[in-house]
Amino acid sequence: MVTGPVQQPSLVARPFAGRPHSTGLPDVPRQTVPPTPYSIGLPGEPRPAGLAGDVHALARAVAAAPTEPRWREDLLLRLRPVGQRFAEHVRVTEGPTGLYRELLTHSPRLHHGVRLLTREHAAIVAALVAVQRLAEHSDAGLDELRHRAGYLLRTLARHRRRGADLLWQAYQTDLGGET
Repeated sequence: MVTGPVQQPSLVARPFAGRPHSTGLPDVPRQTVPPTPYSIGLPGEPRPAGLAGDVHALARAVAAAPTEPRWREDLLLRLRPVGQRFAEHVRVTEGPTGLYRELLTHSPRLHHGVRLLTREHAAIVAALVAVQRLAEHSDAGLDELRHRAGYLLRTLARHRRRGADLLWQAYQTDLGGET
């Protein structure tokens, strides 16, 4: 028995990463969609968008065997978009008309949580820079690089959870009625 909505597969959410796509009509030529410069997952899998997608791609690069050729280059390739998207995240949240100002206007009680997230921004930027510098030096140990990259990924995940919790605290509505 199905109790919730049934979700059908979507062709829009599953791009064809480089595979030919046929419309089924004999007179229509086959088309291909060019792959993304740093594709993640298997062809046809939905890809997370934005910072979450870039972090996911970085995690996959860190999880790959460091003995793979070009492992460092691949890690650096996936680290750059994370840094760019995170800088955008900081601008959107901390700016003069940013999300944190709006949260504090709506819920001043969340000042401590906003201050904690702001401090985490500085720590994450420092971790990003440390991983990048370590990856750029070919004489740096692979274990140390993986350790620092793992720390960065865990810090980003924790920051995302805390941010989501803060938003929930700010905008939750108690409708009452429970006993």
